[in-house]
Amino acid sequence: MAWLAVAIGGALGALSRYAIVLYSASYAHRFPFPTLGINVLGSFLIGIVYVMLIEKNALSHEWRLILMAGFLGAFTTFSTFALESLLLWQNGHAYLAAGYIISSLLCCLVAVTVGYQLTLRFV
Repeated sequence: MAWLAVAIGGALGALSRYAIVLYSASYAHRFPFPTLGINVLGSFLIGIVYVMLIEKNALSHEWRLILMAGFLGAFTTFSTFALESLLLWQNGHAYLAAGYIISSLLCCLVAVTVGYQLTLRFV
């Protein structure tokens, strides 16, 4: 049953990511905004899910598998982030690469903190 929970969540996460990338493809011509946005949103959501599952014990273990291992594991795009950073660097866009790396790390850390704190406070 655990495998099925992760598979369902993963399929939904991958499809969600794909839909966002398709919808926002016109914004990715120079700077990979879709990947940055997905990583920030995923970080925000994992902050919420963590509180709901671990701190508040409001969801079952199956939901942890579906949401964290499945959905968010497939939705967030850290491997894509790493490749896009490398390609920006290799194509002579060192400042864009550095800006992308720094903004991704800082925005995702802020997003996970905000998601975590909001959920602790209001749930």
